Amino acid sequence: MTDWTREDLTLANCADEPIHIPGSIQPHGILLAFDPALTLAAWSANCGALLGCVPALGMAAAALRLPDPALELLSDIQADLHGGAAMPMAVEVTIGGQEYDCIIHAHEGRIVAEFEHRVQASDVVASFALKAHSAIERLKRQQSVEALLNIAVTQVRSLTGFDRVMAYRFRHDDSGDVVAEARSEALEPFLGRRYPASDIPAQARRLYLINTLRLIADVGYTPVPVFGRESDAALDMSHAVLRSVSPIHIEYLHNTGVAASMSISIVCNGRLWGMLACHHMRPHQVPYSIRMAADVFAQVLASTVQTLESRAEAGAIERGAELGSQLLETLSQEDDLMRALEQHAPALAAVLEADALIMTQHGDLRCHGEVGSELASQIVASVPDHAQALSQRNCLDDWPPALRAQVGKCVGMLVLSFDPASRGMLLALRREQIEAVRWAGPPDKVVATGPNGPRLTPRGSFAEWRETVRGRAEPWDATALTIAGQLLSKVSRFLAARNAEIERARMELMAMLGHDLRDPLQAINMAGALLERGSQSELIGRRIQSSSNRMERLIGHVLDMSRINGGIGLGLERRPTALDQLVRELVEETAAAHPASMFRTDIAEPVMAVVDSDRLVQVLSNLLSNARQHGDPAAPITVGLARAGDDALLTVRNHGPAIAPALAARLFDPFKHTSLNKSKNRGGVGLGLYIAQQIVLGHQGSMTYHHAEPEVVFTVRLPCAPPAATA
Repeated sequence: MTDWTREDLTLANCADEPIHIPGSIQPHGILLAFDPALTLAAWSANCGALLGCVPALGMAAAALRLPDPALELLSDIQADLHGGAAMPMAVEVTIGGQEYDCIIHAHEGRIVAEFEHRVQASDVVASFALKAHSAIERLKRQQSVEALLNIAVTQVRSLTGFDRVMAYRFRHDDSGDVVAEARSEALEPFLGRRYPASDIPAQARRLYLINTLRLIADVGYTPVPVFGRESDAALDMSHAVLRSVSPIHIEYLHNTGVAASMSISIVCNGRLWGMLACHHMRPHQVPYSIRMAADVFAQVLASTVQTLESRAEAGAIERGAELGSQLLETLSQEDDLMRALEQHAPALAAVLEADALIMTQHGDLRCHGEVGSELASQIVASVPDHAQALSQRNCLDDWPPALRAQVGKCVGMLVLSFDPASRGMLLALRREQIEAVRWAGPPDKVVATGPNGPRLTPRGSFAEWRETVRGRAEPWDATALTIAGQLLSKVSRFLAARNAEIERARMELMAMLGHDLRDPLQAINMAGALLERGSQSELIGRRIQSSSNRMERLIGHVLDMSRINGGIGLGLERRPTALDQLVRELVEETAAAHPASMFRTDIAEPVMAVVDSDRLVQVLSNLLSNARQHGDPAAPITVGLARAGDDALLTVRNHGPAIAPALAARLFDPFKHTSLNKSKNRGGVGLGLYIAQQIVLGHQGSMTYHHAEPEVVFTVRLPCAPPAATA
C-alpha cells in the first residue's frame, strides 16, 4: 500500500489511480483473455459457473465450451491482429438458455472476449435501430451547437431509457457546464450547473478519449476479480465494456443518489469537447447494440459540432484576414501608423473580441473604448521591453502588484508587439467577467480517513453551491489568437519593409544633401573670395542670395520631414485669410522671379478661409515650382480659386503629358527614386509634394492629381471654416 501523509494528498494522487487495470469486472458478464495463439491467459472468477468448466492457464479456447459463433469471432480477431491490437467485434450468443452479447477486441497482444448478459430480447433491441436512424437524421438538420445538444439529450434518453441525460460542455480550465438536459419530472434540474475539472482526473480523460462509452449497470455491484498468471502484467482493460470502476467514482455516484450511470464522450479534433452523462435512480442495463447506436449518435454529434465550430472559426479568421488587408491598404496610403490603427479601431476590437484598445508607438498614445489616457499610459509602461510578440494577461494576479488597484474592470489584456524598437504595440483589453457560478456542490475534494488510512474523497453534497468569481477575464481562445497572430505578422512585415525603405532613402538623402549643399557652399566661398578682391559686388550678392535660399529650402524640407516623422507635427497657426489676395500676390512674386515663364490666375470671387497662410504659400510654391520645371515653357501656368460648397478649391494647371501610372501611385510618397538626382529638380530631394500633402491634411483637406488633356492638374481642397477638433 502506498504510504501517503495528509500533506501528500492532492489531486495528483487521484490522477495516479490505475483505473485502466482494476483487476476486476462488473458482475453482469464474464471476461476471458487469450494469448495470440488463443490459449487462456486470464479470466474472471465467475466464468466457470457460466461455462460449466474449470478454467486453467494455457487452456485452448475450444476447450472452454464456448458457443460456435464466439469461437468463429475469436478466429476472425486472431486473423485481424495488427501490432497486437484489433477493433471490437460483436455477435449474439446463447449460453445456458440465456442470451449474451459477445464482444471481442485485442489490445497489447491480448485477445479479450467479454460475454455481457442481455436483459432484453433480440426483437426488442432491433426496433431501436430505427429509432437511432431517425435520431441521427434529426441531428444532422440542426444549425447551432445549442440546438444539437438539446436534440442529443432528448434522443439519447429516448434510446436508452435513463431518468436523466445531461450534455456537458468543457471549458478552457476543464470544468464542465451542463448546457442541455432531458430528465424525469421527479428529478431536480441540473441545467446550468458547473462541475469542477477534478471530477474527471487526467487518466479518466484519457480513457474517455480511447473508449468513448462506459456503462455502470448497477452502482451497488460487487466487483468480480480477474485471475491470471502472477508473472504477467496486469490486464489492461482500457477497451473492455465490463471494466470495473474506481471506488472513488462509485462513492461519487452514491453521493448523488445515482444507481446506474452511462457516459458517452463527445470528441472533437482529438480532444474531449464534451460529454453526454446518463443517470438512473435504479439499476439499469442498456444492451450493447443500443449503446453502440448511442455511441454512433454521439460520433455524428461530435462531427456536426466540429463542422459548425470549424465553419464559425473559418468565418472569424476570414474576417480577420480581410481586416488585415484593409489595414495594410490604409497603411500604404497613410504615413501615420497610429492614425491608421485608429481608423480601424472598432473593427480591430470586434475581431479580437476586446472591450477597449490601446495603440502606441514612439510615445504616441491612442485609445479606443472605455479606457482613459492616464490609465493607458500606466498599462503600456507595465509591458516589459522583452515581452513576447503575442502575450496575454487573463486575471488580476497576472498584473504587477502596483497596478492591480488601478486597472479597474480591464483585467484581461492581449499584447500585440509589432515594433519592439519603437515600443509599437496594440493592446486589446477585456473586462472582468463576474460569474455567479452554480457549482454542483462545493468543488473541492476533501481528505477523509477510511479502512486504508487517509485518502481523497469525492464531494459528499451535490446541492447547488454558489460562488462569485471575480478578477478574471475570459481568456482569448485559439481562433482569436490565430487572428491576432495574422494581424501582428502583417503589420510587423509591413513596418519592417517600410523601415528598410526609409533607411535606404535616409542614406540616399544624406549622400544627396552632402552633394547638393556642397554646390551652394562653394558658390558662397567663391563669392567671398571675389568680395575680398572688391569686384562685381552686385552679381556676387545675387549669387550669395540664390545659394543661401537653396540651402534654406533643402534644410527646411529636412526639418519639416523630421517634425512629421517625430510626431511633433508642422505646428499650423490658422488665421482668417483672403485666399484670393494670397494667390494673386504669390503668382506676382513667382512671375517676377521667373520672367521666362508665363503665369495667370483664374479667380471667380473672393474666398475667405481659416488657414496657416505661410504653410499654404509653401504648398502653392511647391506646386508652381513643379509646374514650371516639368511643364511646357511655351504654355502658361494657371492658378485657379473657387468656392465648392463649404470648401475652397485651389488648382494649379500646366501643359504636359500625363504622369506615368507607376509614379502617380507614389506621387505623394517621400524619397521617390524619380525625384532624386533629377536634372530638372536640382533644388529638391523628393520631399516637396509629401510635405505639401501633410500641410493640406493638417488643415483636414485633400490634395489630388489628375490629367485633363493637355494639362496636368493638381487640386487642393480646403475647408473654409476651421476644423473643430483642432481649432
